[in-house]
Amino acid sequence: MMSSAIANQRLTTDPDYRARLQQRLDSEMTPAERYRMMAVQFATLVVVAIVLYWTAVDTNVSLGELVRGIPAIANYVARMYPPDWAYSRALLGPTIETIEIAIWGTVLGIVLGLPLGLLGARNITPHVTIYAASRFILNALRGVSELVFALIFVSAVGLGPFPGILALALHNAGMLGKFYAEAIEAIDPGPVEALQATGANWIQIIVFAIIPQVTPHFITYNMYRFEVSIRSATVLGLVGAGGIGFYLISSIRLFDYQETAIVLIIIVLLVVITDYLGTRLRARII
Repeated sequence: MMSSAIANQRLTTDPDYRARLQQRLDSEMTPAERYRMMAVQFATLVVVAIVLYWTAVDTNVSLGELVRGIPAIANYVARMYPPDWAYSRALLGPTIETIEIAIWGTVLGIVLGLPLGLLGARNITPHVTIYAASRFILNALRGVSELVFALIFVSAVGLGPFPGILALALHNAGMLGKFYAEAIEAIDPGPVEALQATGANWIQIIVFAIIPQVTPHFITYNMYRFEVSIRSATVLGLVGAGGIGFYLISSIRLFDYQETAIVLIIIVLLVVITDYLGTRLRARII
């Protein structure tokens, strides 16, 4: 009784309490709505389970096969020991070449991706047709693997690091352009509207309202793609596009397991060091 009286008194004297209570009552679902939501959630789980089971059967996913293959995997790894450390001297040049491929692939990706990202941002693109065309190009570049691009450019310009650079540049442009566009679409529209009210043109709006807001995001995206480019550049040599990947595939084909081990160690160290330096540099800039 006492609590009921206190609640009634608050209802009559406290309009905020009354509003909160009404909001809570409005947000409560009826039993029929609750059952409907539970039915939808259950049906979704059933559909997901069916899709997972179907795709697992269709792709021959088998834990038993993996378990039976463990001895073969262990045998392969055992043949790599001990790594041929003397072979590391021959890998110094290819390792540097891998880093150079990643640098130029990232730089050219930024150059190509920035205008596509600006034109692919819905809130600043000059026309809907330009927006659709930019998004299509970004999707196409992003949808093709670096290895596929590398195969195309190897057949066009020959073996070596140059086709690897071109392959990374196109794929990075697709990825970075999408990141740029999404960052631009998430900006505060206030500065843009203020400049539009003063009669600023499209270039001025980009320079003074867009760039200052998205610069931290752009730096993060660029450094992230450089780290990814290091990883990608290590395998582009598999198709003759330069870098340390060529030595990896050569040692595997020749069954030089100890040389394969040292190549893998260098690749892992290269990725770890790049990730560490990128994290430190990002912390200083952002």
